[in-house]
This record gives sequence, C-alpha cells and structure tokens, in this order.
Amino acid sequence: MDIDPGADGSVPPVPPVPPVLIGNSSDVGWKYGKYCDPNNKSKVKCDFCGHISTGGIYRFKKHIVGVDNVVASCKKATPEAKEACKKALEKTVVTKGLKRQHDQDLRDDVHISSSVGEEVCVGSSTSEPNKVGPMDKFVRPIDGKSSKEEALRQLSMNEALFKERVHQASQYVARWVYTHAIPFNALDNDEFKQMCEAIGKFGPGYEPPSQFDLREKLLTEEYARTKSLLDDREAQKIKLGCTIMTDAWTDIKRRSIMNVCMHCSGGTSFLKSKETSDVSHTGEVIFELVDKAIEEVGAQHVMQVCTDNASNNMAAKKLLLEKRPKIFWTSCATHTINLMLQGIGNIKRFKSIVDQAQKVTIFIYAHHKTLAYMRKCTKRRDIVRPGVTRFASNFLTLQSLAEKRDALRGMVVDRAWEEMPIVKTKKGKDATATLMDANFWKGVTLCLKVFEPLVSLLRLVDGDVKPSLAWLYGEMLKAKTKIKEAFGNNEKNYRETIAIIDKKLKGRLDSPLHKTAYLLNPHYTYANKDIFDDSSMTVALMKCAEQYFGEDEISAKKMINEEWLLYENMEGPFKKKLATSWERADYNPVGWWKLYGTEVPLLQKMAMRILSLTSSSSGCERNWSIYEMIHTKRRNRLTTDRLNNMVYIQFNTRMLSKRQRLKDKKKADSLLSTDASEAQGWLFEGGDDYAVVVFRDEEDGDQGVHPASGIPYDVIGEAMGAQEQLQVRRSARVRDLEEEEFESDEEDVLEEDEIEYEDDDEY
Repeated sequence: MDIDPGADGSVPPVPPVPPVLIGNSSDVGWKYGKYCDPNNKSKVKCDFCGHISTGGIYRFKKHIVGVDNVVASCKKATPEAKEACKKALEKTVVTKGLKRQHDQDLRDDVHISSSVGEEVCVGSSTSEPNKVGPMDKFVRPIDGKSSKEEALRQLSMNEALFKERVHQASQYVARWVYTHAIPFNALDNDEFKQMCEAIGKFGPGYEPPSQFDLREKLLTEEYARTKSLLDDREAQKIKLGCTIMTDAWTDIKRRSIMNVCMHCSGGTSFLKSKETSDVSHTGEVIFELVDKAIEEVGAQHVMQVCTDNASNNMAAKKLLLEKRPKIFWTSCATHTINLMLQGIGNIKRFKSIVDQAQKVTIFIYAHHKTLAYMRKCTKRRDIVRPGVTRFASNFLTLQSLAEKRDALRGMVVDRAWEEMPIVKTKKGKDATATLMDANFWKGVTLCLKVFEPLVSLLRLVDGDVKPSLAWLYGEMLKAKTKIKEAFGNNEKNYRETIAIIDKKLKGRLDSPLHKTAYLLNPHYTYANKDIFDDSSMTVALMKCAEQYFGEDEISAKKMINEEWLLYENMEGPFKKKLATSWERADYNPVGWWKLYGTEVPLLQKMAMRILSLTSSSSGCERNWSIYEMIHTKRRNRLTTDRLNNMVYIQFNTRMLSKRQRLKDKKKADSLLSTDASEAQGWLFEGGDDYAVVVFRDEEDGDQGVHPASGIPYDVIGEAMGAQEQLQVRRSARVRDLEEEEFESDEEDVLEEDEIEYEDDDEY
C-alpha cells in the first residue's frame, strides 16, 4: 500500500514490514522452501514436509531430490519439484566441473624447463617436476603397506600441512597486494593464476624480472605474442572486410594521442596510437591518420570508417570520400544513442524524477549510518549501479531503485531509521517522503519504460557481442514503437520524446548503408514484405550499391536488376524451408547469406560484408580507461612507443578474454562499469559535472569556423586550453564505491562442502 506524506511533510506510522523469508535470488529452490529465521541463512524449511535443512539452499535442493543418504529426502515433494531441483543441482555440478577444468588447463599451459635430478614435490598433480620447498621435510609419501588407520592419519597430516603452506604463501601475496594498492579483482584473472603456477614450478630461488627487462625485452616479446593471437582476424578481415575506428585522448601531461582500432567479425582490436600534441585535430590531420591506417590494413579490406559526428571528423570524411570513394564513413551509434538519452533525460517530467532519485541516494550515501542501514535492508545490495556513461548509470540506478522499492520503503518506516538524528533534518525528511511517494515510483516506472528500449539498443551496439549494423536500424524502429506504447500511444504525450530521437537519428543512423543493412536482414524484410515497397529504402539501396561497386557498373546492374529480385521475391534457394531460420532473433545473418545466397554471388558477397560491420566506435573509446591505468602520475615518463605497446597488449588481451567469456555464455552487462566515475551524480551534489565521458552535440551548438584557416573554433579552443581552464577539477572530489561495497555481477561457484546462501544473478 502506498502512503502519501501529510501536509507538514511527515510520514504517518504504518505497521512494520514483515521479514522476507526467501533468498534474494532466482534460485528454483525458493519455490519450495523458506528461511526459518531471516537472520540465519543456513536453515531452510521445506514447504512440503516441514523438514529443516541446515546447509542453505544448496543442501535443501538435495533434500527435495533425495540425492544421497547424507541428506534426509523429502517424502512429499512433487515430481515437478524433484525434477526442477535435480536440473539445478546438475547445472551446478557441470559449472563447477567446467571451472575446475579451466583452472587445470591454465596450469597445463605453463611450461618451465627443469634441470636433471630435481626432486618431485609430494602431492603434485602436474606432469612437470617441482623443486622441494622448506615444508616438504615434514611430509612423506603414504606407505602403500601401512594399515588403513595409519594411512588415514598420514593423509590427514599431509592435508593439514598443505593448508598451512598455502596460507603462508597467501600471506606474502596479500602483503604485496596491500602494500602496492593492487585491486582485489586483479587476482581473479587467468594471467595471475598462470604466474603463480609458473613461479611454483620454478621453485625456490626465482628472481623476478628487472624494470629494464619489463620495459624492453619482455614487453617486445609479449607484444609479439599478443599479435600472434590475432592472426585469425586477418582471415576474417580479408573475407568479410573490416571497420577502421579512431578517437582522441589527452594524457595527464596534456599530450594529445589519437587511437586507431580495427573491427572485424571477430571483434575489436587495437592497431596503434599516434601523438598529435603539436598539431590541431583538424579534418586534414584526422584524414591523414585514417588514410595511413587504411593503407596499412589494406584498402581493399576496409568497408567503412566509424567515428562520432564532430565537425573535424565530418571534414575528414569529405577528404576520404574524394580519395577512396568506395569506403563508407558512418557516425558512431553509441554516441548518437547517448545523445538521445541525454536529450530525453532533459525533458522536465523525466529530469525531475532523476533529480529526486539522486537526492535520495546522495543523502543515503553521504552518511555512514544511513548507508550501513540501507545495505542491511537490501542484503548488502547497493542502490547505485555505475555504468560506462552517465546515462547508463541513470538507467541502471533507477532500475536498481525499482527492484529494491519494497525494501527501501520498509527501511524508512522502521523505528531504527526514524531514530537517526540525520533523518530528522530537511534532507532526511525529503528523502523519506520521496521513497514513500506513490507518484515518484510511478515516475520511475515511466522513466524505465521510456529509457529501456534505447538502453537495450545501446547494449546491442556497445556490447561487441555480434556485428551490430545488421540490427541497428530495425531495432531502432522497434524502440520507437515501444516508447510510443509506454505513453499509451498518445501522440500528445510522446511527441517531444520521439522528436528528439528523430532529430538525433537523421543524417547519422539512417544513411544508405544503415538502411541497406536493414534490407539485407531477412529477419525484418521477410517478416514484413511491405519494407521492399518503401521508396526511401529503394533509393538507399541504389546509393549504397553505387558506392560499393564504384566504377564496376556491370556488376552493380546485374546485382540490382537480376540478383536482388530473387532475394526480394523469395525465389530460388531463398524459398527453401530451411531458409526460415531468419525467424529466430538469435540467427546469424552472415551465415544465412553464406548458405542461401549461392545463386546470387554478387549480392551474397555484398550482403556478407555489410552485415559483418559494426555500427559503433565505442571499442576505440574504451582505450581511454586503459591509457589512464597505464599512464599514471607515477609512470608518466613512458615513451609513446612503450605506451602504445602496453595498450596494445592490455586492450587486445581484454577483448580476447571478453570474446571467450561470451563464447562460454557467461553473463556480462556491457553497460556496467567497474568504477563509479560515471555515477558521481548519484553520490554527491554536482557530481554529474565530474563525468569522464561528456557527450556534446555540435548541431545544437556554435559551429563557426575561423575565416582564414577554416579550422572550427572548438578545435582552436581545445588547442588554447579553454576547456581545461573552465572545466571542473576531478582530482579529490571523485568518489568511488569501495571494492567490498559494490557486488560483482559474476557470481562465484561454491564448492560442494560450502554453504550456498545465495547465488543471486540479478545484481
């Protein structure tokens, strides 16, 4: 029941909220059981027979299934409940097995040459010998002739000594982490595990590399190794084409660096960076950098260049089209969608809700007692969810608020909250009233309904999960339809929102290339044949074909006049029953054309190359965070070449790991960030001014150019340091969530002998 504040702003007393007796997760076990005591998560009571399991939800599921003699089985559980819990247990076993296999594969990949005559460490599971450590003199192999009792006693001693050795080694690792402020999550990556395995296999006496070795020989070797891992992308680039992406970055020494990346169907890879401190970022400079990159990659393999819509990039576009008329130049979809979210977020009805929500989180996070009590009520789930941009943070945090609505409303009517002195201040009363205001929650719901379609599209173009150009235009049309439905299809209500979307869309994401990719995706065109009758689509196809084929008019005419008609009319191989795979949302359009486009070779090749393209240059922008980590104040003497090599290694290694995680179907939200740089507005007043990534739409600002040089005034201002002089300093004011405060989206797999309290996969 919603409770409105009284005339004086106070909240009338309400009955206490009953404690939640199920875990905060989607685990199937909670359908059939509940906590006996919300403060004791190890005891779960069965809804069928009343039995109390003392090992958490994991052991409770064993009770339902009756999996072994150790756990008492339920005699009253339904077959459906047993089958559901059995599948959940089997999935857990498979997940644990895959993790163990992955860890073992990492160990097996470590090879350290050994000298002759080395002793083997007792209990080693590896095929390569280990040197004996200081503790091995207390451990001896179990004698096969000993009695069972003696063998068990010796085994117990070995296990105890082994655990002590692990603990002692871990103390040294912890000391290094604490002393040098190493992020805790750095210990979760595969490279750290392999490093530990390599040192262990080497044995005592290992001398770490010198700084000189790390700067020179080892850096060069790792650069070469990383480059070799990307060899398979060369074949993809040759077969399906690629995209060149570029963006600029300024380091802490005010050196301007321009990054160049390449995207193919295998993902994004970093190519190089160039220092441009001594020149202004004019169209000519950008053109020369992009043109050189195209030459190095191979002009015949480059299908498009993707950047944001800045005026200097548009000037470079004109120069490139004059020299290389067959290469497309498109605007970054991530940048454009963020501009849409920014414009919609500035509409009064949405801005007021975001402002109210921010005041609530700012108040809670500003005081230790309110923050601690909020985390107690939400089971240590933070409200603020940092995103990769300010607008992603807004959506994710509003979504988080909505998910925790009942917990937050229960919190503010609790006596412990009311008795806090800080809650009795005006800001405290305002926060309490906001959380109990029904209109506020209705506004949050509307915000989420309006933002969600664009945020989903942002995940698509920014996630690098699959080539996104094939889906961008079609999903944008669907997003507009969903937004209209959120307003009840009332034109008066949605007119302003749709107008902002159309304004940002025009000339950016509705180019002939975007529309042609839409036409070439049968997921849309075969589902609605009227699309082929749209004259604007036909004009876009003609323009795209003319640019793609260039001077080869014979091929262009054959493709349009003969091959296209087969595709449009679903004739030949396109009418086969197997070709209906396009109906699935997860189908691969490139693979579809490879299978069913054999009778239209010209159209097939064009379709496969266009549908393999990305629609966003955000992969290039991700270098910013990597540059900032590598080029800190303590390391600002790095040369540009070393900086380039280190970014090449780190960026490409991360992208390869990300692709592997996607291949293994591990969940990852591309909009979530590991730091709170873009969520400052939810942590303190004026925090939005400290956002690292700022989205500007030059169409809404002054586009004047210097009459003599033709250089845009914003470029001249950047060279003069105007923005640096006027911008808010980020140094000491930026606030971050502590590592132990912000829960990771990736849940750890528990060992079977551990109590599984929660395997929450929704945060």
